[in-house]
Amino acid sequence: MATLLRKIGLIRLHNRDTEDPKHHHNHRGGGGPQSASLRGKGGAKSGGHKQPQQHPPGGAGDASPGPGKGKGKRAAEPAPRDKPPPPAAGAAGAAGAGGPRERAAGARAGPGPAAAAAAAAAGGGSLVPAARQQHCTQVRSRRLMKELQDIARLSDRFISVELVDESLFDWNVKLHQVDKDSVLWQDMKETNTEFILLNLTFPDNFPFSPPFMRVLSPRLENGYVLDGGAICMELLTPRGWSSAYTVEAVMRQFAASLVKGQGRICRKAGKSKKSFSRKEAEATFKSLVKTHEKYGWVTPPVSDG
Repeated sequence: MATLLRKIGLIRLHNRDTEDPKHHHNHRGGGGPQSASLRGKGGAKSGGHKQPQQHPPGGAGDASPGPGKGKGKRAAEPAPRDKPPPPAAGAAGAAGAGGPRERAAGARAGPGPAAAAAAAAAGGGSLVPAARQQHCTQVRSRRLMKELQDIARLSDRFISVELVDESLFDWNVKLHQVDKDSVLWQDMKETNTEFILLNLTFPDNFPFSPPFMRVLSPRLENGYVLDGGAICMELLTPRGWSSAYTVEAVMRQFAASLVKGQGRICRKAGKSKKSFSRKEAEATFKSLVKTHEKYGWVTPPVSDG
């Protein structure tokens, strides 16, 4: 009987549960507080396996800032393959880079544009003097051509010029006249000497430097004519020279110096036939220039020519 009553109670309880909508709601919602506690326990158990959170760009949990606020740390650092190559250290570094084959190929190919430009800049020193020398040669040639034309037009035939081996820069100049009241003029008449022959050589930078002038014949004594035919005149030195001086003006000054210095034609036996030499004249001229630079030059008064 007790067993029958228990079965009837269970049937009624089952019918009530199936017919009550609240019971169904609680059953579907997880069985009330017990189900919630079970879910909490389940969530706690599954908390050990967290899934990675995905945040939208610019979210609070994202380390990288949003658009307009710059890029993150990883975005700011380009990948190693995207980094620009370091600048070349120079032609020497480029030539030394690579293996033996690359260096050998570079050596066969010759210097690069930078090395060629550096070589051209270093070699420019040889081009500048060449152009300057050419310019000086042109200036010297024009000046000497004009000098020749002016001398050819002289009416008193004071001097005449002959080119040595047809060189415009090497002249033999004949001095036909000196002061007719001088002893030198008398010597010329007595020895039948028609002229005094001189040689003038013009340097590359003439007319900015003086010519080298020496007496060739006859052999003279005194008159500021020294060993080898060297002439002691300040205007023939770099210190006393002026580019405004002409060959005619120099020759007239020389004729006046001969008379002023009591120049004479040498008539001593044996010595008069000995010709002047250029080597001796150059050595004497260098010596007298050093002497006068040390002690100064004596300039004759204007009345003495």
